[in-house]
Parts: sequence; C-alpha cells; structure tokens
Amino acid sequence: MKVSELGEFKLIDLLAEMVSEDQDSDIASWQRLLTGIGEDVAAWSGDPGIQLATVDSFIQDVHFSLDIASWEDIGWRVMAANLSDIAAMGGYPRYALVSLAIPGYTEVADVALLYKGITALARQNDMVIAGGDTNKSPIVAINITVLGSAGRDRFILTRSTARPGELVAVTGDLGSSAAGLKILTKQRKVATNAGSDLIAAFLRPNPRLHEGRLLLDHGVRTAIDISDGLISDLKRICEASRVGARIMIDQVPVNKSVEAIFGEGSMNLALSGGEDFELLFTGDLPTIERVSELLPCKVTVIGEILTAEVGEVTIINNQGNPSYLEEVGWDHFRQS
Repeated sequence: MKVSELGEFKLIDLLAEMVSEDQDSDIASWQRLLTGIGEDVAAWSGDPGIQLATVDSFIQDVHFSLDIASWEDIGWRVMAANLSDIAAMGGYPRYALVSLAIPGYTEVADVALLYKGITALARQNDMVIAGGDTNKSPIVAINITVLGSAGRDRFILTRSTARPGELVAVTGDLGSSAAGLKILTKQRKVATNAGSDLIAAFLRPNPRLHEGRLLLDHGVRTAIDISDGLISDLKRICEASRVGARIMIDQVPVNKSVEAIFGEGSMNLALSGGEDFELLFTGDLPTIERVSELLPCKVTVIGEILTAEVGEVTIINNQGNPSYLEEVGWDHFRQS
C-alpha cells in the first residue's frame, strides 16, 4: 500500500503505534513523558541542570541514496548523526522529534522500515521518540531534533576550550565510513564480501555516547565528533578556541581494512573522509593517559594544540616534513 492510499492521519497512527510498541516502559525518559505522538506538542518532566538540543536535516540524494541503503539503514544513520552530536558534548539523549516529508507513492512498508531503524537506535540508547510531523514532498526529507541533558551539572564538552600545549587524541580507527561509501557506490571494486566491515561502518555507525560521558567525567573539556573529516573538524576546534594544531600523520589510526583495500589512498580517507562519528578531543598528558585506560575503545594521540595562526592545522610526518591534502572534509555548499 502506498502512503497516498493510507492517508496522513492513518500513517501517523501507524507510526505512533510502532513507536509505542518499541518503547521500554522502564526507560526513565519514557516514564517522564507526559504527552507524545498524537498531541499538538510533546511534554515531559525535564532533567535538572544543562539541557542539550541538536537538529539535522537529511535530504534524498544529498545525504543518503535509496540506491545503496535500505530504508531501515537510512533510519539508523540519520539518528546516529544526531546522537553523535550529543556524544560530542558528553550528554545523554532523552527525546527525539522526527519530521518526515515523502512522496505520495512511497510504500507504507518502507516508511515503517525507516522508523524501525530510527527506533532501534533510540531504544539502544534509552531515548524516546516523542513526536514529529509528516508532509508530502517530491523527494524524501528527514529532519530529526534530539533533546538531551548534560552528563554533569556544570560542565559539557565544547569546541572552545582547547589550550596550547594540550595533546590531540581520537577514539577508534578512521576512514571506515568513507571507504564503505566508496565500495557501495562502486568507486572501488572489491572481491565478494571484502570490505563488509567498512560497509557496516557506513550503514550502521554507533555514536560514542558512553565514551563522551567518560571523557567529560574524567577531566576532558574539549571535543567534537568526526562527521565532516578529521582535519575539517579539528579546524573547527582551533577556530573556536583561537589556537592552531599540528597533526603527526604517521600516528593517525587508519582502519586496517581501509589500508588493505585502498592502499596509499587510505590516509586521505582517514583525514578527510568524515562520518566515522569518532570523538576528537584534547587534554593534557595525565588526562589523556587516564581516559585511555578507562575508555572501552582505542585512544590514539595524533598531535598537539599550538599557539599559531587561528584555525591553522599543519600535517607533518615522522621526519618533520609537511604533508598536504587535496581535500579537507565535507562542506555542504562547496560540494558539487
């Protein structure tokens, strides 16, 4: 059945039923929800202290393609992008509002799969889909607003607190998502089943929410999630903190599968590919050592914060020689 045959209000009823069935009544956010889908607004009893909010828009054939990803995968990915923003501030996601614009010929079953992906990641992170909107559109457009709270009453992770002399570190490995996209779009031909871990990294990323809260709790004050590329996102920290940075290219942790498949091109994917949703953060040596022992994932020191031209990020190798990139990261208004 197509959405145009079902109608807007029955579609809303269907999605509300899906969300309700998928929620765990033991989740604290669910217990605090006063009104949700079906009312004019969502209402809940909020947490004390700092509140967080983030919103992202996802447009068909700009941010996602139905040719390479299932509806369920798309739902997961769009939610992951929002949750990664919450992770970058050391916060807890609580509620989400989902606005969906779709063509009338869209199959109802496909919309249900989209919401299945959205709610699966929401449930995994103890959050509630509290409301949203539906509209008709010539293409698919998804807008998600996530509301949360800070991990600590007086502190959050920000981009503006990096200081000269601090080290620059990153969680996990880099380049996986960008490599997965290239494989899915046939820009790199691989043997059957080769690169399956990279495809999974692109389609089903897991934001570092737990890691972000541990960073905040153990003395880190500066962080950003790697959504637009390592160098591009480090520039954002430097610009906000009025500092510069130096990256040692030989220390950047590139995913081993990326190295095996892409060879010399793997480093460019790690530095500028984006959407790995790892955390890039700064801190003094004792802080970095402490969180390295506590985090459940690998932590790698890749550089340092400098007193330099604001926003300048230099890349050097082990011999101290400069390296250069053809691309530095994603920019919506500069991409063709």
